[in-house]
Amino acid sequence: MTQLASYTDYKHYLVTSPTPFVAHVEINRPAKLNAFLEAMWLELRQLFRQLSADPEVRVVVLSGAGDRAFTAGLDVQAASQGPLLKGVAGGVDVARKATQLRRHIDEFQECVSAVERCEKPVICVLHGISIGLAIDLSCCADIRICAKDTRFAVKEVEIGMAADIGTLARLPKIVSSFSWVKDVCITARDFGAAEALSVGFVSQVHDSKAAALEAALKLAEGIASKSPVAVQGTKELLNHSRDHPVAENLRYTSIWNSAALQAADFQAAMLSGMTKTKPRFEKL
Repeated sequence: MTQLASYTDYKHYLVTSPTPFVAHVEINRPAKLNAFLEAMWLELRQLFRQLSADPEVRVVVLSGAGDRAFTAGLDVQAASQGPLLKGVAGGVDVARKATQLRRHIDEFQECVSAVERCEKPVICVLHGISIGLAIDLSCCADIRICAKDTRFAVKEVEIGMAADIGTLARLPKIVSSFSWVKDVCITARDFGAAEALSVGFVSQVHDSKAAALEAALKLAEGIASKSPVAVQGTKELLNHSRDHPVAENLRYTSIWNSAALQAADFQAAMLSGMTKTKPRFEKL
């Protein structure tokens, strides 16, 4: 596993390449349970924009460094000095205070949404404490895998607010039960790996973080061997189908594939099936 030279400037993330075309991103603040500072979500946006455009990357695996937590969410002590908890300067009327807070929340949402907007598939590996912002982040991933010790929670109600970085928008579209979503979001209760699997929040549960990460990297390696035109197109079209009616998605798909099917990838994949050879796809 080698550290990617073009990603060494990130302070809060370690980016390595365990296999060709696979980037492993680790949230790297384990001493603080990978709790997020503002600088971390700003870096997250920059990092995933870079990964999205990098032709050397076809799949991203996102995990948290250390044994105790994927992330404990927002670093509340640090956030208390910012506008979300401290508020804005006094002497300003309600409309102007609200505008400043809205801009701050909008930027936070945009930074986390960069994970979802990444053109490459993102596999999230959760373990240990995975609360608050962990749910926002993992909801933005395409595939979620966890260790059996994972402790999940949508914690925002516990600190006197409604979750506002994406969980309430995305979680109801991910799992099979809207009743369950309201249950965990309104009560802020913990739930474990088995429950997360039963409602479809995660697709795999493994005995340990190491086993979950191994499974994710193996999955990523397989995806990276396929046509990047096909893989990235499939992600785009599935996300579009989630947010649009069937007729609109079919129309969008026909327009998308009218260009994508002209790539050399389609012919190479078809021929490899007939000749029983492994195809090689150009970078995208």
